[in-house]
Amino acid sequence: MVQAPAAVDVSGISPFTSEKELHDFFRIKSTELKDDGKSAVITFEKHSAAKTALMLNGGQLGGNKLTITSDVEHADNHDPEEHHAHIEQSDKPRAGIAAEYLAHGHILGENILQRAIEIDNKHGISKKFLSFMSDLDKSVGQRAVGPEQTVSGKFQSTLKEAHTRVKSIDEQKGYSKIAQEYYTKALASSIGQSVFSFYTSTSKQVRDIHEEALRIKKAKTAAPTSAPASTPASPPPAQSSSSK
Repeated sequence: MVQAPAAVDVSGISPFTSEKELHDFFRIKSTELKDDGKSAVITFEKHSAAKTALMLNGGQLGGNKLTITSDVEHADNHDPEEHHAHIEQSDKPRAGIAAEYLAHGHILGENILQRAIEIDNKHGISKKFLSFMSDLDKSVGQRAVGPEQTVSGKFQSTLKEAHTRVKSIDEQKGYSKIAQEYYTKALASSIGQSVFSFYTSTSKQVRDIHEEALRIKKAKTAAPTSAPASTPASPPPAQSSSSK
C-alpha cells in the first residue's frame, strides 16, 4: 500500500512572500507554488512535520494569515530507536516549537498556542527528545553541581535555592557563556529547572509558551556576534508588516 505524502495545502499566501520564505517558515522538503501565487502544496519528509504545520493554521507570514489544511491524517512517526544526538524540529514538543516561532517574531494567536498544548497532552513528548533532555540534565548537573547530580534532581530543595546555587556556579565556571547549544546553555543557567520542566512536561499553559519564547529571544539577543550561541532550530525572523 502506497503511503500518502506528508503534505499540507496552504492558502492566503502574500504575493510578496517568496518561495524561499515558505521553505524557511515551514522547514520543508519541497514547495509547489500554484499559479495564483497565493496558495501552495507543502511536502515534508515526515508526517509528524506535516502535523506540526497544521498546528500553525492561522499563523501569519509576510503580514498575511495562512490557512493550512490537509485531507490526510498525519501521525507522529517518531522512531524510538533512533539516536537522539541529533534532534529534528519534528522531535520537539509542539509547545516548544510554538515558542520558537514567537521568539523569532512570527504572530501566532492564543488558539494556536492552546492547540500546541493540546497536541502535546494527547500524544505526549517523543521518547527521542525526552532522552536527549535527560542526558543533558545529567551532563550539565554533573559539571555544575557534582557527580551523580542533575539540574532537576533532589539537590534542589527549593526553587529559589536551586536558582541561586546554579547561578552562582555558572558565574564562577561560565558554563552558560561557553555552551553553543540553547538547551545546554539554558540548563546551565539559573533558569535551568524551569526550562527542563517546560520541555519534559505536558502540563503547561499558554503563558508558559510566552515565557519560553522570551527566554529564547533573550538568549538569541545576548549571544555574542563573533561566536553566537545556537538557539533552537526555527524559521528566520518574520517580515515586518503594517498589516495585522
